Amino acid sequence: MSRRIPLPLALPLAVTGALLLASCASTGGLATHSQLRDAGSLSASAALGRVKVSDVAWPDEHWWKTLGDTQLNVLIDEAMDSSPAIDAADARTRKALAQSGLADAMRKPTLGAGAQVLGLQIPETLAGPELGGKFSVANLLTLSLKYNPDLWGVDKSKWQAAVGNARASEVDAQAARLTLAANIARTYVALAQAFDTLDAAHAEAARSDALVALNQQRIQAGLDNTIALNQNRSTSASAVQQAQAAQQQIDALRTALAALAGAGPDRGLQIERPKLATPDIRLPSLLSSDLLARRADIVAARWRVEAAAHGIDASKAAFYPTINLSMMVGLAAGNLGNLFGSNALLINGGPGITLPIFEGGRLRNQLMGSNADYDLAVASYNQALLGAIHEVTDAVQAARALDAQIVTTGQARATAGKAHQLVQQRYRAGLATQLDVLAAQRPLLQLDQQLAALNAKRRTAAIDLDQALGGGIPVTKASATAPSASN
Repeated sequence: MSRRIPLPLALPLAVTGALLLASCASTGGLATHSQLRDAGSLSASAALGRVKVSDVAWPDEHWWKTLGDTQLNVLIDEAMDSSPAIDAADARTRKALAQSGLADAMRKPTLGAGAQVLGLQIPETLAGPELGGKFSVANLLTLSLKYNPDLWGVDKSKWQAAVGNARASEVDAQAARLTLAANIARTYVALAQAFDTLDAAHAEAARSDALVALNQQRIQAGLDNTIALNQNRSTSASAVQQAQAAQQQIDALRTALAALAGAGPDRGLQIERPKLATPDIRLPSLLSSDLLARRADIVAARWRVEAAAHGIDASKAAFYPTINLSMMVGLAAGNLGNLFGSNALLINGGPGITLPIFEGGRLRNQLMGSNADYDLAVASYNQALLGAIHEVTDAVQAARALDAQIVTTGQARATAGKAHQLVQQRYRAGLATQLDVLAAQRPLLQLDQQLAALNAKRRTAAIDLDQALGGGIPVTKASATAPSASN
């Protein structure tokens, strides 16, 4: 004679038996292989030597204002309001937050109500003449409760992983704003250089045209042949072509700036010639440690490491049994008149246990994949950290080298300017010809063009450094802090 086990004892006994069987699905031999790198291990003090250090050298949130151009400020403000790239980044953030909300909802009980009219006819061949062959109607009103106790933290780990990914998406949206501002600033610097190139081309064309006029006069006077004339005509045509190319570049850069600002091409026609300053280069005193919290890509990568770690927890917890609690309470009757009678009460429910025993390797491969996701997230974090240090170093070294080149080229330009002035004085005194004046002007124009290119590269290096230092992104406390455990 079998003996019924009381319900209060059934659940503990079932759990105990399930745990005894759990050894059939083992996590043995599966582990991660990567470790987070310490920022202090990436030394850059020697490479960054002889650079001014300041406790307040971190870029401001509006770092581009150090370039001193109001028009640039307006363009970046327009882009932050109208760029589709920002809209897309914000949409990805909202989607990630919604997914974390869904993961949180999966941890909570659900209660639903239902009403149904159910018709049923069982064949006589199956139920006999007493029950079969008759169509009957049942009216149902029900309340259903479902709850899966998260004994091993599967749902909690999935929620924490979703929170980590959502926080990473939030920081990615902030990084998208920095990238957009930096791209606009670099394009704006290129526009300024294109205007300088146009000026140099016009000056060279004017100089060549003057030489052509002198050559023609000398030929008419019988003092020269056509060799120099043809050479100068070729130089003049080349200068005109350079001016045309510079104008085309100006038009293209104006259109590009309009697109980056989220506007149509006509907006580019309103962009005037840039008037840019050249910011100083300074480094913060606590570079390696503070860079971790100021670089959006590093913060986002760290959040993804957190998410991957919780993904491992969820995969490990899947090896244990799951318990499902469900209950339905309702009223059922063949007609509405009897639906609310004392005999219409319907109750159905109880606990259920599911234990993975033989899964064909599904759970082990799932855990193996979670471990690989963690190793990939750690590698991405380490790469972001390594890239950040090198980007800062590259920008500083480039700025330092460009400063030296600008000084040297400026000295050469000053010397060429003095030589040009001296030739002009000799020309006014009748001791030199106009050909000598125009010849002395050529190196001056070439050095002016070199200085313009060097200044453009130097401003770009300043932009690169501000971006490498995090661009003053206000990484919020919620986005920079790992998710806390919550029941």
